[in-house]
Amino acid sequence: MSTTPTLPADTQDEPAPAVPERKPPARDRYFDLLRAVALFRVVFYHLMGWAWLPVVFPSMGVMFALAGNLMARSLKRPALQVVRGRLRRLLPPLWLLGAIGVTGMLLQGWGPGSDGHPGWWWLHLTFWILPLSEPSAPETMPGVHGFLGEDWAAQLAVPLWYVRAYLWYVLLSPLLRKALRALPWPTILAPIALTGALSWGWISMPSERIDSAVLDFATFGACWLLGMAHHEGVLKRLPRYVVPSVAPAVAAVGLWYALHHGFRTGHDLDDIPFGQALWSFATVLLLLHLSPTWTEWPRRLRRWDRLITLLNSRAVTIYLWHNVCIVVAAMLWDRLWGFPVLETHFSWLLESSWPVLVVVWILVAGCVVCFGWAEDLAARRRPRLWPDGSKRQSGRAGTHRA
Repeated sequence: MSTTPTLPADTQDEPAPAVPERKPPARDRYFDLLRAVALFRVVFYHLMGWAWLPVVFPSMGVMFALAGNLMARSLKRPALQVVRGRLRRLLPPLWLLGAIGVTGMLLQGWGPGSDGHPGWWWLHLTFWILPLSEPSAPETMPGVHGFLGEDWAAQLAVPLWYVRAYLWYVLLSPLLRKALRALPWPTILAPIALTGALSWGWISMPSERIDSAVLDFATFGACWLLGMAHHEGVLKRLPRYVVPSVAPAVAAVGLWYALHHGFRTGHDLDDIPFGQALWSFATVLLLLHLSPTWTEWPRRLRRWDRLITLLNSRAVTIYLWHNVCIVVAAMLWDRLWGFPVLETHFSWLLESSWPVLVVVWILVAGCVVCFGWAEDLAARRRPRLWPDGSKRQSGRAGTHRA
């Protein structure tokens, strides 16, 4: 007689319990909102040029803080893997910009003889591949009559300092995290001290390129570290009253310094690194202190979900291409002066920058459609033309990641 026990009839054919599917971490929609506002403000400022805009919202400090937070969250994995992944996401959109922009520069006569030393020209050209220093571009080019002015190449390269600074922050983040865990506040405040030392001439660099790179790194370094500190819980260990008490005082010192060092239209915070460092640090500190950690949109913001999702999904593309879109939009708008009726009766409209802003965003939307796929390929996603997180796209392409 067999001694093997038998299972009850109602359990013999019962399937094994399914392993629950691992869900991706919920997005912090508050950070998505900050990134979208920062990106819009960058485009708005580069067109309008109003000096007070970086004071109202210091976009670059906010963007670096959000990137630092994301980097700290990613460093749960091996550091080399994380750095490689961040570079993979950053560089392909830059390469696409370089492939088009540098080709146009070469066709218009830019070459090894343009900078006076062929060896330096070739070296600087490599920064379009790995931007350890700021990629080069000629100050003037023939342009395209009616569409691109003589400064189109220089304007194309203007935003690339951010890519260079971002690259260095990524490369150094594993070391920065160790320093942050060992000595939190000395590490966070060290970049501000370095900014002051460079601004006041206490420290000098051997070349203009190195000086520019180190100064940019120091100016926004505290913001990057604040983003990392937010994830590491450093800010939560502070008593709740500290940040609202200290941050306004730091901001006031930064603004006072800027006002006493030529802050005005045409000479804004970007030209006053120490004032920029203090103001950005204080603003970011307050924004992170107020962070509500939204996993879902508040009711009043739900209508903006698709727009904010699109801006986050194509942040790199918009940032890299917006300046050349401004150049083209301004040239196209100026051509309307050639119509006598418009010049006579609507000169007030032709002189306004607001219609140009609309044209800029139309051109930016075109760049999103034409060049945004590089961000998808860099993130190993299926390319999408308009990734606004709509249900139709979500069902076809899976969860989006900006």
